[in-house]
Amino acid sequence: MNPTENLSPVQQVIAAHRRGEAAGLYSVCCSHPTVLRAAMRVAAAYDTVLLVEATSNQVDQFGGYTGMTPEVFRDYVQRLAHQQGFPLARLALGGDHLGPNAWQGLDAGTAMQHAETLIAAYAAAGFNKIHLDCSMRCADDPQYLSDDTIAARSARLCAVAEKAAAQAGLPPPVYVIGTEVPIPGGEASLAQAGTVTAPTAAARTLEVHRKAFIELDLDAAWRRVIAMVVQPGVDFDHSQIQYYDAAQAAALSDFVADQPGLVFEAHSTDYQCESALHEMVRDHFAILKVGPAATFALREGLLALCNIEAELVPASQSSQLMQVLDEVMLAQPRHWQKHYSGSADQQRLLRRYGLSDRCRYYWGEPVVAAAVEKLCANLDARTIPLALLSQHMPEQYLDVLQGQLKTGVHALLEHKVGRLLAQYARACSRNAAGTPTATATAPGTTAAIC
Repeated sequence: MNPTENLSPVQQVIAAHRRGEAAGLYSVCCSHPTVLRAAMRVAAAYDTVLLVEATSNQVDQFGGYTGMTPEVFRDYVQRLAHQQGFPLARLALGGDHLGPNAWQGLDAGTAMQHAETLIAAYAAAGFNKIHLDCSMRCADDPQYLSDDTIAARSARLCAVAEKAAAQAGLPPPVYVIGTEVPIPGGEASLAQAGTVTAPTAAARTLEVHRKAFIELDLDAAWRRVIAMVVQPGVDFDHSQIQYYDAAQAAALSDFVADQPGLVFEAHSTDYQCESALHEMVRDHFAILKVGPAATFALREGLLALCNIEAELVPASQSSQLMQVLDEVMLAQPRHWQKHYSGSADQQRLLRRYGLSDRCRYYWGEPVVAAAVEKLCANLDARTIPLALLSQHMPEQYLDVLQGQLKTGVHALLEHKVGRLLAQYARACSRNAAGTPTATATAPGTTAAIC
């Protein structure tokens, strides 16, 4: 019997990496349909597993900021996959930062009760990869939580997930642990970013979690801990990027190489250059999380289309998308206000162009969604002149010229996002050349994403 037959797609990739293959996973942390469709095209083109993750503030038992519960999110992603013809066997769902994150203002007892309900909903809905994150303090906690407290709470949530998956008749989840976890949603400033995790700290995290799992008779679950979140020295805030330095992370890489079956999960890898992504996978940071960079690319594409619209459509008939977006962000500042400081002009620029891409929280607002629809209708009713495409979307223009891309708005946007995600696919591909397979989408659609 093939020993990998009963492994989930996620476990198969981790096993391949630990065998020495150039294999990794890129985790797309986003709910936007354009980003997810682009991700499915990229995964199909490069013959990779597609790992889609929902965060605890994005999707929860109350709906999160997307309005979706775990079950609804699962159905939504699977419906997109059916529409794209993407095989469900290569689609994996994950839950990110699952713990008391959304209820930090409550006492720990109440917050953890909510967290138990949250993680049970994720596990019962078939989210096979679970990031146990109890690193945040609750209202009655001391200022700094001990590793032992974090581990005990994580093990408690693991027990809930195990039971929920079993009751739903689903395979048991795989887990990611870690105490040096970046802030969900991104840093307000790189000054808050941590230094590279010390191997001694990683070893302690691993040991205290092992003990906490064993104390709750979670031996089998412990064997399904596939990764640990550490700080590899990569991060970003609204205007700066901290780039990967392999030399600084070398000791950490050596540490995990001696831990059978384990890899590191790297958060906030957005905006790293492609060569750094390859280096990170090589150095056993084999799970690369990306989110804001994908929606940043989407926003870039929408702004480019707005500029094209301004040339083709009378102002009285245009979508005014960017103006509408900013008006909504000003009216509902909760998603960006604590992240963007400075003068009114500085905040205006950050709302639109900040690398943390706080505008990603607003695309689902009805008035913003209506403006996007109007933009698409305005441009799809016209032929976009090649000169305007060259001016505002030069990468897409080149593939249009080669007959590999149509000029429909959705095709252009998916292509824009796909180019970003393709960097991750190449870094994680088990295909040594990192090139698209022969089964990539046929010319004339949105196949040209590399």
